[in-house]
Amino acid sequence: MAWRVGVVGASGAVGGTLLQVLAERGFPIAELRLFATEHSAGRRVHWNGQELEIARFSAQALSGLELCFLAVPGAKASRELAPQVLAAGAQVIDKGSAFRMDPDVPLVVPEVNPESVRQGHGLYASPNCTTIPLVMCLGPLSKAAGLRKVVVSTYQAASGAGRGGVQELLEGAAAALERRPAPASVFPRQLAFNVVPQCDRFGVDGYTEEEWKLVRESRKILQQPDLALSATAVRVPVTVGHSETVYLQTERPLAPEEARAILRQAPGVLVRDDPARGEYPTALDVAGTDQAHVGRIRRDPDDPHGLHLWIVGDNLRKGAATNAVQIAELLTRR
Repeated sequence: MAWRVGVVGASGAVGGTLLQVLAERGFPIAELRLFATEHSAGRRVHWNGQELEIARFSAQALSGLELCFLAVPGAKASRELAPQVLAAGAQVIDKGSAFRMDPDVPLVVPEVNPESVRQGHGLYASPNCTTIPLVMCLGPLSKAAGLRKVVVSTYQAASGAGRGGVQELLEGAAAALERRPAPASVFPRQLAFNVVPQCDRFGVDGYTEEEWKLVRESRKILQQPDLALSATAVRVPVTVGHSETVYLQTERPLAPEEARAILRQAPGVLVRDDPARGEYPTALDVAGTDQAHVGRIRRDPDDPHGLHLWIVGDNLRKGAATNAVQIAELLTRR
């Protein structure tokens, strides 16, 4: 069965990657309609041998669609658009944060909780781009040895802030090399040649919303609402690829060799861990891939229950577009 599919936000970084992944994975599409803001309406894109025009979003243009991806920035936009799409009779997969913590909306990582789509009623959420690779690794380790505590630091690429973020990084790098002031409007500080310990707004508790997204979403996906998990989210001058240092304590001691064996069997996880030969993943070499790459797996020298991991993933693909398409693939098999 081929589906009539819509993509809202088709002109953005995630929307463009979503179109690429739909074609690569051969998702069964009978008709594809692209939507964006008035600013991008009228732009034409080439997709899978066709030339398609991006239209301005309207409720009338949704008629007959069966599935719609929302790849729009900001939770407010998703909250406004999703009810219109649902009312038009289409199922919704939202990449934004608007519905992730709604108890009635499945928050899905197909390698971790594919069964959750059966609980859905037309609206499905895809997690944050740092949450996805993290739970892909934590899930199998938790099943094998239990989890007591997790501490995560993320090193997030400029593309996590969209195309504007990448543009500001590149312009800032050029300006800095020429000894000119670098721009800082997308990010709170100059990102070029810098490391900025702030992603999103700070709360009164000193944590950013990005950090709380990672904590709350991971607990929901792993079905461990009381899991002790804390995060620090950092922006780094990388175009694509989010990296994470992870310290975890397991209920029973888990040797690095056993952890590697477990993760090698985990769907969607690629273990690249041989430091003696310089083998570990970096943002640059995972760009364009769909796995959660993990390396630097080592024991805490002071605690047999403690392990350190280094996890890297392409934030535009598995962290966003590919995960959304995989959710759609699950829906086709319901």
